[in-house]
Amino acid sequence: MSKQYFDAAPDCESRPVVLTVPADGGTLTFETDAGVFSKGELDEGTKLLLENAGMLQGRVLDLGCGWGAIGITVAKRFPETEVWMCDVNERAVALARKNILQNQACNARAVLSDGFSAIEGSFDTILTNPPIRAGKSVIYGFFRDAAQRLTPNGSLILVIRKQQGAESAERYLKTIYENVLRLDRKKGFWILQCSYPIKTTN
Repeated sequence: MSKQYFDAAPDCESRPVVLTVPADGGTLTFETDAGVFSKGELDEGTKLLLENAGMLQGRVLDLGCGWGAIGITVAKRFPETEVWMCDVNERAVALARKNILQNQACNARAVLSDGFSAIEGSFDTILTNPPIRAGKSVIYGFFRDAAQRLTPNGSLILVIRKQQGAESAERYLKTIYENVLRLDRKKGFWILQCSYPIKTTN
């Protein structure tokens, strides 16, 4: 069976495609590739997430960054932020690093990491278009781990399609966070903002 974009080492042949996208009055150029999510295009969910991210500051994490669309756009839009990007996919991280240099996003860095395993510290905002095909155990783990990595007033902002479990994900998120808001719904995609993790006692 061919490996998926959420595997560590894609086994498909590399076929790079360069993509140029409008961004805040200018353009950003990205190299994309087979074996990495959304080759050759900026997917609708990511577009909607970026439209709803709002004003960002401090430390920002692009969790499951792929070739870097979210993290690099944020880094260019808010140059005073410190942007971290991570992915388990080796090809994705290599592309993200190349795209950081291509777009001169000096305040961004990309790290090879299975979830938060190689990421240190807390974040004011965690952004993610989670790998739905990896299954609930993986993406719900993202949601739980993110709750432990937010600053006191920090937020997790994510995009998920209704037909891929947005309603059940929202219910689950409400067991982890005190505030779960629907920022937007469009073309079947939901943007959810989660803040104030619920404190649990062992």
